[in-house]
Amino acid sequence: MSDLELRDLKYFETIADLGHLGKAAQKLHRSQPALTTCVRRLEETFGTRLFIRVGRGIQLTRAGEALLNQARRMRVAADDAIREMNEIAHGNAGQVRIGAAPTMAQLVLPAAFRVFLSGAKNVQLRTLIAQNDLLKASLRAGDLDFFISFDSKLDDDLDAKTILEDVVVVAASNSHEVFKKRPNLKDLAAYEWVLAGPSVETRQWLDLAFSSRGLHRPIARIETNLVTLSPSLIEQTGLLSFISRRHLSGHGGLPLKEVVLKETTMRRWGKVIYRKDSHLPPAAQRFLKLLCSSGRALFQENS
Repeated sequence: MSDLELRDLKYFETIADLGHLGKAAQKLHRSQPALTTCVRRLEETFGTRLFIRVGRGIQLTRAGEALLNQARRMRVAADDAIREMNEIAHGNAGQVRIGAAPTMAQLVLPAAFRVFLSGAKNVQLRTLIAQNDLLKASLRAGDLDFFISFDSKLDDDLDAKTILEDVVVVAASNSHEVFKKRPNLKDLAAYEWVLAGPSVETRQWLDLAFSSRGLHRPIARIETNLVTLSPSLIEQTGLLSFISRRHLSGHGGLPLKEVVLKETTMRRWGKVIYRKDSHLPPAAQRFLKLLCSSGRALFQENS
């Protein structure tokens, strides 16, 4: 194990991701024989095969899959160490890389940035606004220090702290015919909607609210990955939607109204999510502490 080199693990990770020695050689600007030697060196170190040939490509063995998980952790840890040492060596205050789901980005980040930057003049903030699948992938790849989102299902390598509570409701233009009477769930099933994609947790919750009661799922006439567009879409198209109640109370006076129905009122919890094995630099630790101590107040402020 003393012969194990981080460079070999980096090359191994690229080979595994691409499933092809030639493509990996091209991406890494190395010769194919050099990468073949790298794989053999790792196999000799661990005493087992890491790849098997499949067609024109290669595929990880079970041992190779286990090593890939460890290699990624080690590479991310090394990147974190290099980043922190560079910040110290060059006298920089640091950089914080934050991911956020769209609603959290709109309703938490502006106030959080204002408060944080008032006491951290030389810190650079980088943000990624996306849905949970991309945020998780970026976090695992070491491209984010943490991200803020709602009720994300956690895997064993991730941890979270709850920072606020939110309510998601059905909404429509206040001139929508749904308000001509007090609607029930069956009434809502007759209308068309603007909704997030099927992989988004709020969409899954809403679909289940209908299907579990024997009703067909809402028909999404428009699907969008940017939920913060929904208030404008609702007002312009006359479709129903399922959005944070705070988008209604703070969206520039658009004539939108909540369709009040217990079965379609969803409570969810905003969380800051990070890798269990991550070593956050001081600037990222300060921002994380701010979110954990003041997340609820920041959310209220931007509503």
